Amino acid sequence: MIARFLKVRQKTEQICTPLLVEDYSVQPSDFASPPKWHLAHTTWFWEEFLLTKYNPDYRVYHPDFSYLFNSYYNTVGKRVQRPARGFMTRPSVEAVYAYRNSVTAAVELFMKNDLNREILDIIEIGINHEEQHQELLVYDIKYLLGTQATFPYYGNDFLPLAEQKETGFIKIAAGVYEIGHAGSSFCFDNELGRHKVYVADFEISNTLVTNGQYLEFIEQGGYSNFNYWHDEGWAWVNQNEVQGPLYWHKIENQWYVYHLNGLQKIAADLPVMHLNYYEAFAYAQWKEMRLPTEFEWEIASSQFCWGKAWEWTNSAYLAYPNFNKAPGALGEYNGKFMVNQMVLRGASIATPEHHSRKTYRNFFHASMRWQFSGVRLVR
Repeated sequence: MIARFLKVRQKTEQICTPLLVEDYSVQPSDFASPPKWHLAHTTWFWEEFLLTKYNPDYRVYHPDFSYLFNSYYNTVGKRVQRPARGFMTRPSVEAVYAYRNSVTAAVELFMKNDLNREILDIIEIGINHEEQHQELLVYDIKYLLGTQATFPYYGNDFLPLAEQKETGFIKIAAGVYEIGHAGSSFCFDNELGRHKVYVADFEISNTLVTNGQYLEFIEQGGYSNFNYWHDEGWAWVNQNEVQGPLYWHKIENQWYVYHLNGLQKIAADLPVMHLNYYEAFAYAQWKEMRLPTEFEWEIASSQFCWGKAWEWTNSAYLAYPNFNKAPGALGEYNGKFMVNQMVLRGASIATPEHHSRKTYRNFFHASMRWQFSGVRLVR
């Protein structure tokens, strides 16, 4: 487990390697966090939930860091509010890396002790927590660079992958199915408890919707016809003057998209990404189909390839039967967000290796689209 811990810590820093020092503290929107904050927050998590609680010899690295780098844990105390994270020019990037190195060394040393199951479980959560932030870090870096006028080059990592199959539909028979995580391997609390659901017959696409397919929706007036949209989605389109997915730009009558390797012409065979729920729903309406429920998606997931983009479902993010929150601050991890969010299933090209499973429940508000999100249709 020590090797796994160290690998995760190194990976977070590796994601930041292409950045300039000027990039680390910028927060271009209140929903995005500066890279420096991610580096510090994932370090604070280890300090707060492992070292200070279970290692009596540990001394907190800096008295201000809990206030600066706590995210949303009310149980832990006051914190800098999310929209203000980009105002923090201090501590410096160099100081944050020194903080990371110190805490990483302290955790590695602590992990050489004979640890009980409670502590091992906290370490497992810490590893998965940092992996989640690695993906969020990629989103935030892409948004940071992709909203700049010169569309800076980051590198050739986290680029979309083409669908290899011709689109077809998989038939799923009506019946009662079990949903949720089973077994003793790690999962988050929102994947429990396992329960039965009934679904009617449905057919689900074996591929994600592609750029070429979505471009037809745009060219046939998809963003100008209220009939395809929820009322809230239609208001979002008009208030923001939206004409296409995030990072799409029409230049001299040619569509381009920003990827982390720069501005590129739209590739028709790549999955369309960076859609919000409003857009995914509207596209499905235009195709006279619908989005799957999260239960349909999980039931069918073994029969198609997934993992290129998170897939919007038509399910609200709610607790499963017999859901239980953990005591203390860790109980704030998922449960308190179970309102006004929609579930996405699968994984994306930014999801860390071994961090995906068919029961994983990602969730975002219907308006969010900076995450690597796509669409799979049901009829």
